[in-house]
Amino acid sequence: MKPNFDLKGKTALVTGATHGLGMAMAKALALSGANLVINGHTPSKMEAAFENYTNAGIRVHPYLFNVSDEIAVNNSISKIESEVGPIDILVNNAGLIQRTPALEMNPSDFRKIIDIDLVSPFIVSQRVAKSMISRKKGGKIINICSMMSELGRDTVSAYAAAKGGLKMLTRNLATEWAKYNIQVNGIGPGYFATDQTAPIRVNGHPFNDFIIDRTPAGRWGNPEDLGGVAVFLASEASNFINGQVIYVDGGILATIGKPHGE
Repeated sequence: MKPNFDLKGKTALVTGATHGLGMAMAKALALSGANLVINGHTPSKMEAAFENYTNAGIRVHPYLFNVSDEIAVNNSISKIESEVGPIDILVNNAGLIQRTPALEMNPSDFRKIIDIDLVSPFIVSQRVAKSMISRKKGGKIINICSMMSELGRDTVSAYAAAKGGLKMLTRNLATEWAKYNIQVNGIGPGYFATDQTAPIRVNGHPFNDFIIDRTPAGRWGNPEDLGGVAVFLASEASNFINGQVIYVDGGILATIGKPHGE
């Protein structure tokens, strides 16, 4: 029997979907039939995103709210449920990174990143899961983790701590909510070609050369490379997969690096 990747009749909420990887995953869900709801917190970015989706032929329902504000999350999701429909698929994509050496980082900045990258997915998941449980139809929650869920790196102590925590939150929520037919899984992107990475994706740039050499696939990921795994984890094809993080990294985590001379 062919696995069912069709998302028709499902409503998907993707947080932080006004640009980049969040937008790429949101588009993939919509093109697979999902009724798409996106979240953002900056009006100008939301307006530009709405135009982008519309020009791509995708109908989208935009909602502005802060994912780290419990009251705003509760009120906004209630509004989405009333105006669009109950949420069947949640992608916790909204996040923040700050590159500062640990010795120089202000604890308030550390707390802010933990709050947005780790606490916020819990807040939104908890609210959405309550509705999923009350409807008794199950659901899909996808947390956007990172290679920093597994590895450390200079200057990203708060981000790595949050993403490592998000991996474990994914496993714990999967454990608690599996009995309600809710699957909670994660996606761990590697290094992707986005507007944010454009300045360092130049031939001869040390970091670009490092990523190309460190990645067995020999390239940066394209945002569209995340679409397939997002659809898979959102669909019935993944109904018996729970508490897993799928790394989409071109093979980086599979190797200690290429031998010299290759």
